[in-house]
Amino acid sequence: MSRRAEKYTYQPDVAIPPGETLLETIEVKGMSQRELALRTGITPKTINGIVKGKAPISMETAMALEKVLGVPARFWMNLEQQYRALAAELEEKKQLFEWGAWTKRFPIRELVKRGFMPEAPDSPSEVRYLLEFFSVVSPEAWSNVYAKPQQAAFRAPGRARRAPEIVSSWLRMGAILASKASCPPYDEKAFRTALKSIRGLTRETPDVFQGRMIELCAGAGVALVLVPEMPGLGISGATYWLSEGTPVIQLSLRYKKNDQLWFTFFHEAGHIILHGKKDIFIEENNGLDVDPKELQADEFAADLLIPKKDYRTLCDRLGIRPSKAEVESFAQSIGIAPGIVVGRLQRDKVIPFSHMNDLKQTLCRADV
Repeated sequence: MSRRAEKYTYQPDVAIPPGETLLETIEVKGMSQRELALRTGITPKTINGIVKGKAPISMETAMALEKVLGVPARFWMNLEQQYRALAAELEEKKQLFEWGAWTKRFPIRELVKRGFMPEAPDSPSEVRYLLEFFSVVSPEAWSNVYAKPQQAAFRAPGRARRAPEIVSSWLRMGAILASKASCPPYDEKAFRTALKSIRGLTRETPDVFQGRMIELCAGAGVALVLVPEMPGLGISGATYWLSEGTPVIQLSLRYKKNDQLWFTFFHEAGHIILHGKKDIFIEENNGLDVDPKELQADEFAADLLIPKKDYRTLCDRLGIRPSKAEVESFAQSIGIAPGIVVGRLQRDKVIPFSHMNDLKQTLCRADV
C-alpha cells in the first residue's frame, strides 16, 4: 500500500478492551460477573479487571471462557491482541505528537530529498521516520547517542561548534551508505598500498578517480562514502569506525579545488592509520586546528602527497619567484596533480594564495 493510500485509511482513535465484549456476552446470557467467576474459577477481581480493560485475557482464561460461554478461545485471544496492539499504537502516536517540535531542528527536507526518509503525511509520522533514520526510540536516546558533550563527534577543539542535529544527520547518512559497502576486514598494510595507488589518481578527472579510489579503499577494508554537504554543515570530511570494525572516510564534497579534496582525503586516511578506533574526527578546514592528532594527520597527508625530501628540493630550486612551468614539471616528476603542489606552497606561505590557482582543477559537485 502506498503512503498516499495509508493517509486515507481509517484509523480508530479509541482502543476498546475485550472486556466490553465479555460484559455484553454475559449480560445476554443473564449472568453476573460474580457467577462467571464462580463458573470459571477465576477471581472476581480478575474478571472485573478484564471488563475494565485493566487485566489481560490469558490463554488459560480464554479457554475457561470457551467452556463456560461457548465462545472459542481464539476469539478472546484475537480481541486481546488487537486491543493491546491498538492501545500501544495510540499511546505511541500521542507520544510522537508531543515530540513533534523536536524534528524542526533537523534537515528533514534534505533527508527526504536524498531518499533517507519518506515524506511524512503528518507530524507523528515525521517523528517516527526520523527516529527510524537514527535507529533510536526517542529524542532522549538520540541525545544519549549523538549529542552528549563526551561524544567526540561533536567536539572540535579550537573551532566553532556545529549543531549536532545537522552533523549527526550528515554522519548518519554516511554510516548507512558505509554499512552497505562490501568490505573485507581492515588491513593496514593493504590500505597503505592502496593509498599509494590512489595518490597516482590525483592527475585524473573525477569520472576516472572517483570509482577507482572507492574500490581501492574497499579492497583494504575501508569504506569511502561521498555525502554532499548541506546548509549549516561546514565540514570537509570525517573519519570514524562502524560497530563491526570497518573504518569509514566520509567526504562532504564542499571543495572547489582538487588540492582541497585530495588533502582532506589523505588527512582522513592518516587518522585511520595513526589513531584509535574509538575516536571520531571531523574536519572543517578553517586553519584553527590545535589538536595534536589533527596536526599528525596533516603531516601524514602532506608527506604522502609530497615526500619531505622532494619538497625540500622543490623549495630550494624555486627560489623567490617560482614559475608555473617549474611547478608543473616538479608535479609531473613525482606523479601528482600540479594543483596539489600549488596548494602546499600556498599553505606553507611560499607563494601567495592568489598565485597559480589556474593550475588547480576546479571541481563541481555534479562531477564528484
